[in-house]
Amino acid sequence: MVRQVEELQQLQPIVIKQLQTIYEKNRMAHAYIFEGEKGTGKRDVMTFFSKLLLCENVASNVPCEKCRHCIRIDSGNHPNIKQIQPDGQFIKIDQVRGLIGEMMMTGVEKGRKIYVLHHADKLNTASANMLLKFLEEPDGEVTAILLTEQIQSILPTIRSRCQHIKFSKVPRTVLMEQLIEQGLTHSMASTVSVITNELETALALASTEQFVHARKTVLKLVETVRKNVHEAMLVVHEEWLSVLKEKQEMEQALDLLLFVYRDIVAIKANPEAQCTYPDMLPLFKDMALDTTYERLSSQMQAVLQARANLQRNMNKTLLMEQLMLNLQEGYTFV
Repeated sequence: MVRQVEELQQLQPIVIKQLQTIYEKNRMAHAYIFEGEKGTGKRDVMTFFSKLLLCENVASNVPCEKCRHCIRIDSGNHPNIKQIQPDGQFIKIDQVRGLIGEMMMTGVEKGRKIYVLHHADKLNTASANMLLKFLEEPDGEVTAILLTEQIQSILPTIRSRCQHIKFSKVPRTVLMEQLIEQGLTHSMASTVSVITNELETALALASTEQFVHARKTVLKLVETVRKNVHEAMLVVHEEWLSVLKEKQEMEQALDLLLFVYRDIVAIKANPEAQCTYPDMLPLFKDMALDTTYERLSSQMQAVLQARANLQRNMNKTLLMEQLMLNLQEGYTFV
């Protein structure tokens, strides 16, 4: 259990400390909203908090993991904990009615009862109003935990009756460690962890042929445009425009290109800076020595302008040719 708590403390240090303080000072609220992006550990922290509230042998604000309550929570069949998921698109009124009914019954186990709503933003109007009534008039030692990625979609009247626990994004170093454990190279883990904060999305991205090609082409472009703009134009026609046909694909590739110049700025300020493309470090260090902040700023503005032109449906070939000229000269055409 020590390892698990340590992982959670690394993943969500503020949240874990907040919940431990609530327990230590016995300042339990009737309801909590756990809000955070996918992959931020909301479910694991909910399990930790449930154990903390029900464990028979808590030590230093950490559940023992060995008592019958902790074991039953891990097995998913503790009688005092009820969880509901959306039934299709919504959490429906019958689900909430059934949940409240169970919460009001005499439990098999003494002590606090906990009910968990996953994707609480999926409550429809009827189910939300029924839940609200129960939140206004809680019966006994009952704690609600609402998990959501979209807190703004939950009724303000429900939000006002819950203590808001905000989950931060997964630290990039933690995500990179997870990605490398899953078999990604350090370089690819560095790149995808800048684009997304979610493990599954990052893994899917890294295994997409189109994304791998876009990354490779972006790095080739940066190298060639520095030496010979005509060669860069060939790369654009043969390797960029021929593969990145969809607007979304090209948008992502332009983002990857922007990260290159952001890396060079970071390296110029601090040669030990953490990069999006650590495999390009020797080249980027050379480029950082060979340029100015003003020029790098102009190059980033050129990429941002190209991205804006893409949204305005500018001809892609013309857009990319203009971008190569702008990057080569280090200024933008307005």
